[in-house]
Amino acid sequence: MGRGGIRKEHSEGAERKCVATGEVQPKHGLIRFVAGPDGTVFPDVMEKLPGRGVYVSADRAALERAAKKKLFARGLKTQVTVPDDLVDEVERQLARRVVDLISMARKSGDAVAGYEKVKTWLDKEEAEVLIQASDGSGRGKSKLSTPHFGKYIGWLTADELGMAFGRQSVIHAALASGGLAKRVVEEAQRLRGMRKTDDGGKGRTEG
Repeated sequence: MGRGGIRKEHSEGAERKCVATGEVQPKHGLIRFVAGPDGTVFPDVMEKLPGRGVYVSADRAALERAAKKKLFARGLKTQVTVPDDLVDEVERQLARRVVDLISMARKSGDAVAGYEKVKTWLDKEEAEVLIQASDGSGRGKSKLSTPHFGKYIGWLTADELGMAFGRQSVIHAALASGGLAKRVVEEAQRLRGMRKTDDGGKGRTEG
């Protein structure tokens, strides 16, 4: 496991070529795919499955193109079967990944939920990442601002955020600097590319 360890740091600068766009980019912006024993294409979100892999940009249009143009077979150099719900499955796995990482951050004391707690962290400049549910009230969300030089994630649902914090639903959350914040932002960016959603233009992640 490369959870914040040497292996993760060593591979951070690795780049791969997207079979759909032809662009070379850092691995954290791509999704790896492998073929199972029966030739079925599987997303390898955690990059742990054995065998030859191909990479596609974490973008719904790119994945749909790869499936339609039979680019998985070309990249994997074998005949493969692409499930009809492959793109949706990638989105589900990425969402689960983001939720799990936020949950890990919560358990280590690096994440809080609830308007008042988030506001306190923002006021004290303890928060690096502001997370708000995509289906939350726009008026309520506008009362909190992205940390200076911080990040914003606005494309998880209230139910998904709720799972991360062991609640039915969550609208406002925040992550402290360090810890898992960088990984959450990276995985959330991959998820954003898979979601047909409008985050109101607040979903900027540049520092």
